[in-house]
Amino acid sequence: MKKLLVILCFTSFLGFSQDYERVDATIELYPKTFKKAEDFSKFITRDFFTQEDKVRAIYTWLIQNVRYDPDEYKKFNYSFTNYRERNQKEEKTRAKIIERTLQNGIAVCEGYAFVFEKLCQLQGIENYLIQGDTKTHFKDIGRPFKKNHMWNAAKIGDTWFLFDATWGAGKFNGKFIKEPTYFYYKTAPNQLIKSHYPEMVDDTFLNPTLMFSEFTKGPLIISPNLISEDIISPKNGTLYSNSSMNEIYFEIKTTAPKEIQYSYGDQKESVLFREKEGVVHFTVPVQMGHTSLLIYFDDNPVLGYKVE
Repeated sequence: MKKLLVILCFTSFLGFSQDYERVDATIELYPKTFKKAEDFSKFITRDFFTQEDKVRAIYTWLIQNVRYDPDEYKKFNYSFTNYRERNQKEEKTRAKIIERTLQNGIAVCEGYAFVFEKLCQLQGIENYLIQGDTKTHFKDIGRPFKKNHMWNAAKIGDTWFLFDATWGAGKFNGKFIKEPTYFYYKTAPNQLIKSHYPEMVDDTFLNPTLMFSEFTKGPLIISPNLISEDIISPKNGTLYSNSSMNEIYFEIKTTAPKEIQYSYGDQKESVLFREKEGVVHFTVPVQMGHTSLLIYFDDNPVLGYKVE
């Protein structure tokens, strides 16, 4: 069960166009490593002409050729004694991270995001880095803000889009598991907000926006077919086993599945449910002595709750 929640990685067809197949096929012929970003940029300039294709090429190369390795954090000295030293060290460190990512094909989120940013800059594409928090485990529900991840925003034409090549490359569970996906390419804001919360609230790209307090206290939304507005009850991601109620009532706006199950551990149990006007209704019995609850639709995990 925990493996399912290390990194929420889904497949998606968001943003597909008729040219994507050509772009992806071209990238398969590219070198697996580059000495520097400028060398990579020359290939992009030669082969692609639109901003859309160039951004797609950058993202595709990253998710196909760079693996996540947390040991990369140990390769750089992030300490400093004053702001001037910090600025100088950060500039040098960024350049080194970009080189290591391109030359060795390994990185943490900074490597993916810095390379994406640098190549967009070299191609004249407006973009910027986003730092923020992520919610992927039961323990993340209800905790304070923690800056632990980095992703990107880039402007294609007149529109800003969100990208996360780190999560697009695969997942990490003791070792890197390569699972390239385009779910994190031009991800819809109401999808990315399920797991990513930026340091600057405007970078949610939501209108109306979602405050961090709402983000952190909500449940884990695992299914790509659900967004936060679909969870009518319970909206709070923390459930209390010592409450006076013997069962938990669920209301979820979704197409009714064939089967709904729940699990407080490894054992799944089926529940009766009814669907009315596009909303699924069902109850799950409260069980003592557990720390988490997973809800499944047709054997696939869709929602996760912390139990206290």
